[in-house]
Amino acid sequence: MDLISDEMSRRIIAAAEQIARTSGAESVTVRSILRALGISNRVFYNRFHNAAEVLDIVYANTVLKIRESLVAKFDPEQDFFQQVLDIVENTLVMSYECKRQFSQYVFESDSVSHDNYAWWTEEIKRLIEFGKARGYLRDVDSDIMSYSIWCFIRGFNADALGRKLPVAQAAAAFKYSFGILLDGLRPVPDAP
Repeated sequence: MDLISDEMSRRIIAAAEQIARTSGAESVTVRSILRALGISNRVFYNRFHNAAEVLDIVYANTVLKIRESLVAKFDPEQDFFQQVLDIVENTLVMSYECKRQFSQYVFESDSVSHDNYAWWTEEIKRLIEFGKARGYLRDVDSDIMSYSIWCFIRGFNADALGRKLPVAQAAAAFKYSFGILLDGLRPVPDAP
């Protein structure tokens, strides 16, 4: 059976996202989607195999939104480190808000997704290489640093969410700590 992809499919995905945002991902069931949209089983099952498939699409869309916040062009006239701090803070806030809404579901999906890990570490590596090429960063192992930064961001985000810190408090603490990490990447001045 070929599944249909149409406006109703988009409405089902939007309904699942809304249910997850208001009641948590565990509340997204075929029945809850049917009730929210007033549709029949057949309408749903002509488009999706189950609620988990719809949640996977919601998760993928969420990841894309967060990823878009990281991809940025740098203005060579502006302070590189401040631009990185601003981008990373924005990414943290978006990620924090999305993960808070989807809670355990996103963390579980995020943790097992090699694609997500590979995308993020490659993007972080791209930023490191850009900084090194312009002389903003010292010569560090880009692979190891991108992995370390990935772990720092994910660990910080997971702890802040787990302790239910307000997003402003989490963002301020993150920006402070990440700023110190960035300072450690600045080139070491040549000794006289």
